[in-house]
Amino acid sequence: MTTEIESESTNEREHETVTTSETPIARFPRWLRQRPNSIEFWELVCTDERLVWCYVGQSYRSMLLRADMGERDRAIVEDSHPEELVDLAEENFAIPLEALESIRHVEGTRFRRARLELEWREDGDGTPYDGEMTLVSTSRAESQRDLVAALADDPRLEHVDVELDEPRWTLF
Repeated sequence: MTTEIESESTNEREHETVTTSETPIARFPRWLRQRPNSIEFWELVCTDERLVWCYVGQSYRSMLLRADMGERDRAIVEDSHPEELVDLAEENFAIPLEALESIRHVEGTRFRRARLELEWREDGDGTPYDGEMTLVSTSRAESQRDLVAALADDPRLEHVDVELDEPRWTLF
């Protein structure tokens, strides 16, 4: 991807061409992380170099502290270049693809939402999480099973254990 940046300096224009090497492989929109008192909203973008976690908002269980469900920030993430994503919010972070160990997608049912479970090696790079996170799809999310299946076939992720699970049926 090539982007052209224009800057003015004393009546002449300089054209600087910046070549970006990161290209998105897959976008995982509309996921949330359940916390004891709140719900965090996340978008994930997998590029050819890293997996970027984009925090897009938080909603509290209290009716007085409800948020906009991250819709405005989701649009910003969608319109941003992969290189800009980590800088959009202080909660955002990235994991190099080499550190990614497993991706597990559990398909949702009529009564249960889909889950996305990710694990990675901690390399001391300061990610705020303990090398794993489980996300739950939002009610407006579409099935992303095909996206996860496509990652299993990507040669850049051949070291990652990609698992597609059917929902477990329990009666009790």
